[in-house]
Amino acid sequence: MKLQFAQIPGVRILKSFGPESADIQAIVYNSSAARNGSAFFCVIGEITDGHLYIEPAIENGAQAIIGSNEEILSQQAKRYPSVSFVLVADVRNALAHTSDFFFGSPQHDLFKIGVTGTNGKTTTATYVRNLFNLLGTPCGFIGTTGVETAQGKVPFEKSTPTTPIASDIHQIFSMLVDADTKAVAMEVSSTALDQQRVEGIIFDVAIHTNLSEEHLEYHKTFEHYRESKLKLFERAKAAVVNLDDPGLSGGILAVADYPVLSYSQDPSSGADLIWGNYSASAQGMRFELNYRGDIRVIEAPLFGDYNAANLTAAIATALHAGHSIDQIIAVLPDMPQVEGRFQVIRGPEERTIILDYAHTPVAIDAVLTEARKLPHRRLIALIAGIGIRDFAKMPKMAKASEGKADVLVVTVDHPGYNDPEEVVSEVIKGFSVPYMQKVLKAPTRKQAVEKALAESGPEDIILLSSGCINGAQIIKGEHIPHSDEAIIEAFFSSKTGGF
Repeated sequence: MKLQFAQIPGVRILKSFGPESADIQAIVYNSSAARNGSAFFCVIGEITDGHLYIEPAIENGAQAIIGSNEEILSQQAKRYPSVSFVLVADVRNALAHTSDFFFGSPQHDLFKIGVTGTNGKTTTATYVRNLFNLLGTPCGFIGTTGVETAQGKVPFEKSTPTTPIASDIHQIFSMLVDADTKAVAMEVSSTALDQQRVEGIIFDVAIHTNLSEEHLEYHKTFEHYRESKLKLFERAKAAVVNLDDPGLSGGILAVADYPVLSYSQDPSSGADLIWGNYSASAQGMRFELNYRGDIRVIEAPLFGDYNAANLTAAIATALHAGHSIDQIIAVLPDMPQVEGRFQVIRGPEERTIILDYAHTPVAIDAVLTEARKLPHRRLIALIAGIGIRDFAKMPKMAKASEGKADVLVVTVDHPGYNDPEEVVSEVIKGFSVPYMQKVLKAPTRKQAVEKALAESGPEDIILLSSGCINGAQIIKGEHIPHSDEAIIEAFFSSKTGGF
């Protein structure tokens, strides 16, 4: 594609050097990914500066360089007169708008749902995706568990764990449109909003789940975290708001000048959708839903009373999309489970293994509380400190878990460049002395899963919390493949000869 950057909507160019246009075949932000005909964007990250990699990008074939450092661009333009150099005020902003233009603005062919919140983003976005598909609207998914079309997962190496960088987002949008997908539900993280990864995207529906302390290793203050979340609702046509969460709901309602559907568990909240009288069985959940005075019984093969709230948010989204409450309720019994979100696996000797990648104190408290409601002899739970996150949160994971299981196995997820033993020690600091339950330690998640399974007996529940990002553990910058399910199958197969 012959690109004249000055003609791309939304890109603010301050100055250019060299040829005014370039034949562009790819959009890249990593110099090692550059090839003949690439446009290389000099993104400034937390660790490094893309301007330092201009030469490697050009050596790999980049024909255009977009950056914000005039001195470096002007110097490199003299060395490479055949390459187009474009000076912009904000590289991330330019990357977003250029990517949308390069891929032909596929977002305009999709009904876009953005989900933000500290907990529940993956679950709610997946519920939306599954509900829309059951209602006959082919819907994809972008989030922590990967990329999916309406038909299922597609291989795509995402640039970040949750919300990809802008160029990846628009490439995925293009893939979804090519696969005849009509809608997409995507997790939108606070970091993504702050880094303008969804710049230029107007969401048809924005969903708010909740807000609690998280990602302070990036945001530094809770207020910055909150303000970043609010940005999603400044780029939406409609919203779904959780009135039970005072941390963000008021701010959303203050900026929303478009249709809003609110939900709550509180009958006196005045919400549009009020859920209550929740009960659980081995087959799933049952609760009552009051939709503006019309009370219905909801049944779905899903688990967790907090997931009744997430399912209610998905129902509200389908209502925004024009589906009737009768159409929605009719398909809910066919809702599939969500990978790694109170995902129930039946083990030998009536063991119940639950995968729920709760990774915040609020989430681990909720999932342990819910697991305890199910019939069991003992509850064995794995909790983890996440090495690539805020160390101050780690003791809070232990404090939130204490006294809620018979055995707690403490380990590390995604140690990054940290010593796993140090991460485990930070978590352990949150326990009382003496411990209120048996505590075991493991330096890797694989060892921790095996230790939790080995500790279990007939009729026990084994809860494996926290967990993987895109089927991997992040260790010293590398994504090492990991699957709890594979470890579980191998463990019991070795013990019983089958699983």
